[in-house]
Amino acid sequence: MRVHVMLVFMTTTATITDAYDTPAPPAADASNTSWPLRLWGTLVVLCIVLFLDGLDVSMVGVALPSVGSELGMSTSTAQWLISGYVLGYGGLLLLGGRTADLLGRRKVFLIALAVFAAASLLGGVVDSVPLLIATRFIKGLAAAFTAPTGLSIITTTFAEGKMRNKALAIYTVFGASGFSSGLVFGGLMTGIGWRWTFLLPVPVAILALVGAFIFIPRDKATEQGGFDILGALASTSAMLLLVYTVVSAPEAGWASARTLGSFALVAALLTAFVSIERRVRHPLIRLGILRKANLLRANAAIIAMAGSFVSFQFIVTIYVQNTLGWTPMHLGLALLPTGLLVAFSAPWADKVIDRLGTPRLIIAGLVSMTLGYLLFLRIDSTPTYATDILPTVLLLGLGFALGFSAINVQATSGIQDHEQGLAAGLVQTSMQVGAALVLAVTTAVIASDPGGHAESAAQVLDDYKPGLVFISFVALAGVAATLTHWVGRRPATVRDEVLV
Repeated sequence: MRVHVMLVFMTTTATITDAYDTPAPPAADASNTSWPLRLWGTLVVLCIVLFLDGLDVSMVGVALPSVGSELGMSTSTAQWLISGYVLGYGGLLLLGGRTADLLGRRKVFLIALAVFAAASLLGGVVDSVPLLIATRFIKGLAAAFTAPTGLSIITTTFAEGKMRNKALAIYTVFGASGFSSGLVFGGLMTGIGWRWTFLLPVPVAILALVGAFIFIPRDKATEQGGFDILGALASTSAMLLLVYTVVSAPEAGWASARTLGSFALVAALLTAFVSIERRVRHPLIRLGILRKANLLRANAAIIAMAGSFVSFQFIVTIYVQNTLGWTPMHLGLALLPTGLLVAFSAPWADKVIDRLGTPRLIIAGLVSMTLGYLLFLRIDSTPTYATDILPTVLLLGLGFALGFSAINVQATSGIQDHEQGLAAGLVQTSMQVGAALVLAVTTAVIASDPGGHAESAAQVLDDYKPGLVFISFVALAGVAATLTHWVGRRPATVRDEVLV
């Protein structure tokens, strides 16, 4: 996911943390026709950091086979380079927005960006697999603070209306462009050496850090209160343990004492999380919001979309590089159309949503992705790109272009103003955590170590096909969840469907 991933945090993050913000006097009002240098500097810094998030995710995905080969990582272990990042990111995303308001946005942004740079540097020089995975998790934690904080800085610096819309449009395009560029940069850097895919973000992050010191205005805490640290620890620990349990279950045995005990502990941690959220004064999640049917459908759809895509990219990356002998650059260019379709569709997403409504677009997007996965099942050991791979790549890009923005709009429609940020944060958290969980199950579904024991390309492909079938069902499950929108409802206009 993106993953987790992801290609997609990027196209519509415009509402995250709005609920937490107490607007400060903006540096520019809506009537201004031009921005001073400081405003442009602030926006450029924030765009660089979002670009970096997308760049980092896609670069590491392309480099995965090379990293696994040099460090002797199995397929199930290699997936933690993705899962570690998205779980760290998704697990603390809601806490990140709260922290920025309690401590100050500029301070939190600078500290988190510095941690991201340090973890990138460490990841590029270590040889220990556990330590490398730990650096990915730490980078995810850092992104959980820079992402909501950066968006919060935009919404409190640029006046609501045309100025803010312009800033957000530039901001989101940079995110999608980062993912697309990362596919190419990942190929280039991996060709030199996989460590450069971890080291390249370091100078970019340092440059952004210097720019943040210069341009981002100083601010003060906007809220009083405390942190829901216990809730964050309980939820993140539960997700990490759940992914670990699913990934390790095929080796340990699904009915083994270790596996069953781990599932029991996951259930205990989730129960503790619910109990904490009911009792704590400032919860990460107001549980009552989960009664909103449109929000639940949006969360189910984003899990299906991000989870299936991240798992597909994981399988394809391993197969075409390790088995078919493609170079990382070849792979990056092969997948590039997916990112480009998302990036170029962003400016028109709102108009299409207005015309067709969110449920129809979400279903169309997930159906397009399902067709893409099913088409890929035709691939053999000597595929032709134009006929065997490109159709899937285009269908996946079309699916994201149609569905991702619509999911975010649906998640926040019908939600009260003071909980808009919470609803948007929940769907982003579901995207990251869902991507990790679906990837974990996909890894468990496929053979324990595909490509080992000198298997032929055809045998390796047979090992992977159950995983491809599984992610197709995941995408279809998202379609089924969205179809419940019409169950028991009176006929509605497209406008009505956009608003619900």
